[in-house]
Amino acid sequence: MSLDRTVLAFAGIMVLLSVALTALVSPYFVWFTVFIGVNLLQSALTGFCPAASIFRKLGVKPGCAF
Repeated sequence: MSLDRTVLAFAGIMVLLSVALTALVSPYFVWFTVFIGVNLLQSALTGFCPAASIFRKLGVKPGCAF
């Protein structure tokens, strides 16, 4: 799997996890969802993604976007 797909899959898993935590544990976990959304937005605007940097260091092969 390329770095691009890995980052997208990770983002999707984190969104689903945050929604589940919001529904099952506490409504305050909605702030986790907000954090994920802000991180995705800044990544789209700046081209810098912390998750991509971590996955790259873990040896995931590069993709087109990252």
